Amino acid sequence: MTEPVRVLIVDDDALVRAGLTMILSGADDVAVVGQAADGSEVPAAVAGHRPDVVLMDIRMPGIDGLTATETLRRRPGAPEVIVLTTFDADEFVLRALRAGASGFLLKDTPPVEILHAVRRVAHGEAMLSPTVTRRLIAHVAAPAPDGRQRARAALDGLSEREREVAMLVGQGRSNAAIAAELFMSVATVKAHVSRLLVKLDLNNRVQIALLVHDAGLA
Repeated sequence: MTEPVRVLIVDDDALVRAGLTMILSGADDVAVVGQAADGSEVPAAVAGHRPDVVLMDIRMPGIDGLTATETLRRRPGAPEVIVLTTFDADEFVLRALRAGASGFLLKDTPPVEILHAVRRVAHGEAMLSPTVTRRLIAHVAAPAPDGRQRARAALDGLSEREREVAMLVGQGRSNAAIAAELFMSVATVKAHVSRLLVKLDLNNRVQIALLVHDAGLA
């Protein structure tokens, strides 16, 4: 039997933590292994509970979720992070994604989609809905010219096939959707994504998408 996805919930609101725990605990393949009320508690909670995925609130009174995400994702073997937010914090969400978060959820996301996001991120995908991603990027200023130039130079170093995969990741496509688009197996897509991460010195597919955006190619 496959081990359940281990989830740590980080939010300063006890009701939010209770609600998320109730939603996630109703699934056989997901287990809430711990909770934290502030970013300062995250390192100890991760060390003690060894989660696969952290649901991280951005706005907390002590150490905020952005800082906690940046600190956590710099560590070897760090769990995946999904940031929780209301949509009035777009700039902070983008910074969290750049720091290595694998996606984001609005706090009013339907329970079935929260479970889908946790499962998807735990299996190496990104929670990047194309529609929501376009809305997010629309709220963020375009990168500086030197940033765009660096992003395009990085993508120019890819093979034609790697570049095609990167462009589709930038559109928020899943591995299955990319496989169908490019007439290849899902395993081959995963291999391409893994090579992209190594070549571009990134730690997840969300950062590939952001690089494509910075290059002006999204």
